Amino acid sequence: MTLRIVRQTSTVAAPLDAVWRRVTDFEGINDELMPLMRMRVPAGIRDTAMDTVPLGVPLGRSWLFYLGFLPLDYDDLMVTELVPGSHFQEVSTMASMRRWTHRRELYAVDAGHTEVTDVVGFEPRFAALARPLEPVVRCLFVHRHRRLARHFTDR
Repeated sequence: MTLRIVRQTSTVAAPLDAVWRRVTDFEGINDELMPLMRMRVPAGIRDTAMDTVPLGVPLGRSWLFYLGFLPLDYDDLMVTELVPGSHFQEVSTMASMRRWTHRRELYAVDAGHTEVTDVVGFEPRFAALARPLEPVVRCLFVHRHRRLARHFTDR
């Protein structure tokens, strides 16, 4: 089975460095996910900035909680690429996914606006779930982009 690909792009009304800090901060990541879900960061990296984690090394199991409290899934987290201020890529396995890839790219549109693009690839452990999960993954990333934009407009 091949990876299903979901792509989401939006422009955030904030400078690139501020957006980068937010999207690589675990508190910022959880803010994007809530109230739909929350991610518990592996103990070994809780106090580490994402842009300083070792690349290509499993970072531990990150539990995902539906609505912030119901255990839903886990993500065996591994960051494979990271260029500060530009992009990062995660390649993982999950209880529900044979393979999960997430690449987030940032591009400065101008001094006060940043384009954020997420490209997510996923391969469910049960192939029959691929098609029904595609709109779910798409909605999750639309939600994340809205929450990220709102963080900067509500300030």
